[in-house]
Amino acid sequence: MIHVYLDDYRTCPKGFLHARSAEECLLLLQECEVDVLSLDYDLGWGKPNGMDVVRGIVASNRYPKRIYLHTSSDSGRQHMFQALYASKPEHVLVVNGPMPHALLEEIAQNVKE
Repeated sequence: MIHVYLDDYRTCPKGFLHARSAEECLLLLQECEVDVLSLDYDLGWGKPNGMDVVRGIVASNRYPKRIYLHTSSDSGRQHMFQALYASKPEHVLVVNGPMPHALLEEIAQNVKE
């Protein structure tokens, strides 16, 4: 099981695969079982954004176990949260904010070098 961090600008946390585009993120979600997914909204001018990833998740019904929204876009975060929360299976955790530091540390410590 993998962890995916979608962001075109920020540094990827240790223990995560770095998806720099919506397309790359959707491919990882399609091909792999994902535990933690952390989403940014804005991914570059004129490019697909985090909401496109959310639409892909909902359409395919392939949900990660835990989804966090680390974007600095308040409106983007709200749109993604509302769409995910309305459609998610009961066992999926959706958090309207970034991953807690304790979770980041736990994942980083479990990395096999």
